[in-house]
Amino acid sequence: MTQVMKGVRVLEVAQFTFVPAAGGILADWGADVIKVEHPVRGDTQRGFLNMGGVTLDPLRHTLFEHPNRGKRSVGIDISTPEGQEVLYELAKTADVFLTNYLPQVRQKNKFDVEHIRAVNPNIVYARGSALGNKGPEREVGGFDGTCFWSRSGIAHAMTPAELSGPLTQGIPAFGDSIGGMFIAGGIAGALLHREKTGEGVEMDVSLLSAAWWASGTLVSQVMETDILTRNGMPSSGGSLRNPFMGNFQTADGGTINLCMVSPTGLIRDTFEHVGVPQAADDPRFADVLLLIENAGAASDILVKAFASKPFAYWRDHLKTMKGQWAPIQSFRDLLTDEQALANDMIIEVEGADGGKPLRLVRGPVQYDGQPLETTRSPQASEHTELVLMELGLEWDRIEALKAKGAIA
Repeated sequence: MTQVMKGVRVLEVAQFTFVPAAGGILADWGADVIKVEHPVRGDTQRGFLNMGGVTLDPLRHTLFEHPNRGKRSVGIDISTPEGQEVLYELAKTADVFLTNYLPQVRQKNKFDVEHIRAVNPNIVYARGSALGNKGPEREVGGFDGTCFWSRSGIAHAMTPAELSGPLTQGIPAFGDSIGGMFIAGGIAGALLHREKTGEGVEMDVSLLSAAWWASGTLVSQVMETDILTRNGMPSSGGSLRNPFMGNFQTADGGTINLCMVSPTGLIRDTFEHVGVPQAADDPRFADVLLLIENAGAASDILVKAFASKPFAYWRDHLKTMKGQWAPIQSFRDLLTDEQALANDMIIEVEGADGGKPLRLVRGPVQYDGQPLETTRSPQASEHTELVLMELGLEWDRIEALKAKGAIA
């Protein structure tokens, strides 16, 4: 497997998903990611054993495994002087320091940029935050549900105006996983800059900035026109201007999405595939301009056609259609999606319980078309002794640090 980050060491002092997801991606790419956890409590997310009403097994903890696979865990109490010294010794050997702790916590426990740079001047210091490292709310924390979903405008835009309240974020760690990928990419750029110039940089990614970028085309449109658009209520049919853009309900309640942004050259083929070839000869739909002018009539024809046969029929029958379309799938459906599986989207790691392999999701970047090989997430403090011995710490010192509770 191609490991583009092999030889890079990342020191991660972070919790939950947003910033650890960046560490997980870097570990996927071959970096040695050392996760620093509290010697007693570990990462707080280890204790999150209920996700959306589903009880999680602490030894098969998918919420924790997703952002932490491939790492090594070292238990250090960084609130103690002894623990801080161990952290600095690790930082001396690292290329990247990765954190999502708030500025006041970084200062109190002496691992803000000036403390880490004092022992490693050229380290890349990467921060993930809720709202950014500037401004009056830089010391305010948050999660993807607050910053990526709610505050960013995404919840408002996704919610039809007809509903009495905003849609809640239905996917745990949704913005966290997207934002973590941004951090990993930023770190890759920072390492390239350091290789060219010798200069380590500070970099920041916030959940709010990740949401702005993810919504950038619509935010820019609002800035330009001051026109605010929102999702409409679900319905079967095409859009008011393009009947080949919309969701169409099948006979058994499934849904097929048509997404032919430009219907040019697709009119006859589309009508023929949905079983209404006579519509292709209708003068109302003779070309794209006429199709747009008579969008409502064309949509009605398509609605009736799709409603005549079940979802499974359309999913197979439309494979030869020229225009763009997709079945509306659940995550359970996705697990048997032939195209997704062909592209190695599922990875397997050993379970900490010694049972069957745990299935996780591959990151979105694939190098040389090769499947990802990685390991399970570490148990809390699993690698403390091994990593510290690699640093050259004598066993007597390790025992003394343990006795003081500075490490686990």
